[in-house]
Amino acid sequence: MPARPNVLFIVIDQLRADCVFGALSQSLDMPHLRALADDAVRFDNHFSVTSPCGPSRVSLLTGQYAMNHRAVRNGTPVRADTPNLATVIKDAGIAPLLYGYTDHAHDPRGLDPTDPRLQSYEELAPGFEEVVRMRIETDNAAWEDDLRAKGYDVPAYPDTFRPAGNTPDAPAFYDAKDSDTAFLTDKVLEDLPNRPPGWCAFVAYIRPHPPLVAPAPYNTMYTPADMPAPRAFAPDETPHPFVPLSAARNPISGLVVGFPDLEQTPDTIAQMRALYFGLATEVDTHVGRLIDWLKDSGQYEDTLIVVTADHGETLGDFGLWGKVNYFDASHHVPLILRAPEAARGHVVQAPTESIDVTPTILAHLGLDIPHSMDGHSLVPFLMGDTPSHWRTYSYSEIDVGNPIQPSGFQTDLGIDLDACNLAILRTADFKLVQFAADLPPLLFDMNAEGEAQNLAEDPERTRLLLDLSRQMLRHRMQNPDGTFSRTLVTSHGLEVGTD
Repeated sequence: MPARPNVLFIVIDQLRADCVFGALSQSLDMPHLRALADDAVRFDNHFSVTSPCGPSRVSLLTGQYAMNHRAVRNGTPVRADTPNLATVIKDAGIAPLLYGYTDHAHDPRGLDPTDPRLQSYEELAPGFEEVVRMRIETDNAAWEDDLRAKGYDVPAYPDTFRPAGNTPDAPAFYDAKDSDTAFLTDKVLEDLPNRPPGWCAFVAYIRPHPPLVAPAPYNTMYTPADMPAPRAFAPDETPHPFVPLSAARNPISGLVVGFPDLEQTPDTIAQMRALYFGLATEVDTHVGRLIDWLKDSGQYEDTLIVVTADHGETLGDFGLWGKVNYFDASHHVPLILRAPEAARGHVVQAPTESIDVTPTILAHLGLDIPHSMDGHSLVPFLMGDTPSHWRTYSYSEIDVGNPIQPSGFQTDLGIDLDACNLAILRTADFKLVQFAADLPPLLFDMNAEGEAQNLAEDPERTRLLLDLSRQMLRHRMQNPDGTFSRTLVTSHGLEVGTD
């Protein structure tokens, strides 16, 4: 084994956990991720602490809850001095290689107002060495130039992702071997063989994130009629006022380019689910190529492999699409960790969070975890142990406000910007959703009707509601920004504690 292991960190955009293991997995072919999990440690109760893409990736890379980094929307800047995975390992002499994107909005302080980094939320997070630049909205030039070189007539975004036909499930205009997913994988496999041992690669796949357009055969790989039906509210349940506004924010017509009149019917829901499944299988195929290369090159046993997603996708459950809502489908994501010396085929049921991933990579590399990071290393789980005093719940939060153009949540519900957010606490049995605004809370029994029925008004659940609310309050009190929480200025100079 080299002096330092390689790191292959794969992030799949908008992949919900039950596509890999769970309710939807029986309908979806993902053989490579499942084979990897059989040879690794799988975390079945892993949740993203926030969404959408920008905030979730900030949390993933900085190890911070959104309440601390405060980059709560796509385009909200991240403080320039916030440590992240790339800056920490770069300071340790390791080149953090990026293949793809990070969705990072830069701190405007110290930058010229005309700096191009202040014109997109899809910018590069500090510290990374950008090997392959890919952006879904603003800069896919590397992939598009590759398509042109192969003879394709490439339209401007968003028509790059318009189906080449009159139906939403028409194929993309490019072949599967030339897709954005294939292109990114090709570039990784061209570059990594030239890197000396001890490399650290962050590979970010855009798919199965919308727009939902897939190259043949993935566009028709799954039959809509065979799709499992989305989850629905209990027959007597009145949806929370948050739900219709969330539905309006992400209509089904926004999933596919060129079909603005697409209506939410059982047939179109099934069709969108089938397209999503196809894109997920395409990503799985190319992840398999990366794993095969590791094995063929003799580096599989010398590499820490991390596979996860930034957030999930509601996929029509409860009439919703996207990920900016309180349902678990938006936050429950896969996590597979394979370390050379770790257990094989082990399944962890303890609750883990996206903020634990960066501390785990740092700990595995033997690097100190900055005090600013709220997450904890999962390395003990890799050895088959459960750390003492491990958390008994997971926590997520989202913000649905807009400081420039007020969102529907602000206007329709009369909510101030600073109150336009919610927090989620999940235990093994129950789930609490608390709103910052004066809106009724939500309480779910996850072993009964789950998110289909709100029990917050049940008088027999009042004590439980209070207990979970107190737990959420304690969590907020115990997890403020920790940058200097263990540092003191004393007569002897700076002193830093470790506990």
